[in-house]
Amino acid sequence: MLDSVVIGAGQAGLAASYFLRQRRIDHVVLDANPEPGGAWQHRWSSLSMDDVHGVADLPGSAAPSHSRRAANLVVPDYFGDYERDQGLPVLRPVRVGRVESEGDLLVVHAGEHSWRTRTLVNATGTWTRPFVPYYPGVASFAGEQVHTAHYPGAEHFRGTRVLVVGGGASAVQFLGELAPVTDTLWVTRTPPVWRDDFDAAAGLAAVTAVEERVRRGLPPASVVSVTGLGLRPQEQEAARLGAYERLPMFERIERDGVVWADGRVEKVGAILWATGFRPAVDHLAPLGLRTPEGGIALVPVRGNVQGATTSVVDPRVQLVGYGPSASTIGASRAGRQAALAVSRHLAAAAVA
Repeated sequence: MLDSVVIGAGQAGLAASYFLRQRRIDHVVLDANPEPGGAWQHRWSSLSMDDVHGVADLPGSAAPSHSRRAANLVVPDYFGDYERDQGLPVLRPVRVGRVESEGDLLVVHAGEHSWRTRTLVNATGTWTRPFVPYYPGVASFAGEQVHTAHYPGAEHFRGTRVLVVGGGASAVQFLGELAPVTDTLWVTRTPPVWRDDFDAAAGLAAVTAVEERVRRGLPPASVVSVTGLGLRPQEQEAARLGAYERLPMFERIERDGVVWADGRVEKVGAILWATGFRPAVDHLAPLGLRTPEGGIALVPVRGNVQGATTSVVDPRVQLVGYGPSASTIGASRAGRQAALAVSRHLAAAAVA
């Protein structure tokens, strides 16, 4: 029996493991991937370290600097070195299927294997849960449909008119890559909010808005509506070509294109769904953590909007990289808070 089990070895999971080890809490980290790197190892090869919005330091270790090297190589190397240097107890590949409650303990099941633990830190992120909204006729489309999670790079689409769907930073980046090599269209559900720069106040407002939703038990939402979108130097050519002249959402999809409510028709050969992800928490379903609103409510931490990690329904469970901590810097901060909460829970249980 363990004092804690961490599920996931991305930024949040590694940070949580570091702080658990600091507190001498007996634990293992179960990671579904065959190699270190979390979701970063699955990102598209054209995403360089200059393109990412930032990789936060893991506790006690400086993150890689900006460069033209592919992020899906640099960050996994960083994570792998960190695991070894810190001696973190990562087991892989271990794909957790479900977590159940057994008296005072939690039982983590992965195939034929299981672990009994007093507490759980869930750090499974979102990458394995790509979200594609339903639109009438989607199954009839004869062209290619690709989600962000499987983006093959701009060259793959050369000569194919691409419809990019989504109003987030990924959509902006994809258009920046695609527009110089092929014809593009951009549609979003709501008009994009552009910003000239980004400051700490905007970031705090965004995180606070997400924390408020999670505190109310609502599913976490995108922060782009608060932070806004910006164009980097590498996207200026796409802007000159008109790639960011956004259209409202279409009404339905046909075999060779999309149709708007006013009858407008646009022929496209591919649809790129830059429509985000959902939290990968289905394995926690047996614990009944979700509210009627569909989210997992977390206990707020006064003065620390990214410190909300403890499940309201089951305080044995911590969620890091969820809601307000769903960023690289937020994940590291949440890892510290989760380890503190685990320590307090174990101490209270020992006294009881």
